[in-house]
Amino acid sequence: MRLLTYTTGNGARAGLAIGDQIADLAAAGYGDVLSFLQDGDKAIEAAQKLAANPGQTINRSDATLLAPILVPPKFICIGLNYRDHAIESGMAIPTLPTVFTKYHNAVTGDGQPIELPAVSDQVDYEAEFAFVIGKTGKNIPADKWQEHVFGYTIVHDVSARDYQLATSQWTIGKTFDTFGPLGPELVSKDEIADPHNLRISLELNGQVLQDSNTSQLIFKIPYLIEYLSKVMTLVPGDVISTGTPPGVGFARKPPIFMKAGDEAVIKIDGIGELRNPVIAAP
Repeated sequence: MRLLTYTTGNGARAGLAIGDQIADLAAAGYGDVLSFLQDGDKAIEAAQKLAANPGQTINRSDATLLAPILVPPKFICIGLNYRDHAIESGMAIPTLPTVFTKYHNAVTGDGQPIELPAVSDQVDYEAEFAFVIGKTGKNIPADKWQEHVFGYTIVHDVSARDYQLATSQWTIGKTFDTFGPLGPELVSKDEIADPHNLRISLELNGQVLQDSNTSQLIFKIPYLIEYLSKVMTLVPGDVISTGTPPGVGFARKPPIFMKAGDEAVIKIDGIGELRNPVIAAP
């Protein structure tokens, strides 16, 4: 199944994507995607019944898509998780995951603008594959990872490099307003045969600048779930973004940073594409 959050001008609603149609999950008893995830198997069963008999739907083209989870309980990001990206960044191959966060103000959706802050002229693009927790867990063994993952989505880990690299702590450069586009859909795990074999790419104004495969991840989902859950309880709706492949702008010669008028498009096999225009912050 494919979950999304949308609006037609009367507030955010949770939806079930059925082809080019959207069924309102309120018909199954859920007003938002987070409450759906928190209800576990009961919610999945209700969504399956809705998919079989959706009743009144709306055309996807008539809706504005928002981030599928508007306020993730946690938005966790993993840095330097593709070997080639660590090398191009001039950093050592990590032996433990590099972990940072984005805050809720960064979250935005498909088609919504990435706003370039006036205080930075080094705003970079980063295509990322993310998994979303569907079941609460602490100290989760790696071989139990599938029990705790609901599904997958796309994240654009927008990064102000001048802020990020000014200190050893990266979060400040990663969590400007709109620096965490997410979506367009949350795709349940049963629709993805192997999350560690998906092509991931980013185009800026039609030019492919990143093109890799999730098979190249250094720390894969089972390891990350075990590692993170030793520290923190993972709960439904947590978004964990697994890092970006090589080809980022600041590592290029000359560097390529995003500018107003650009359009960034991230594509991941089986999940879809996340498209965002770039504007100057108002």
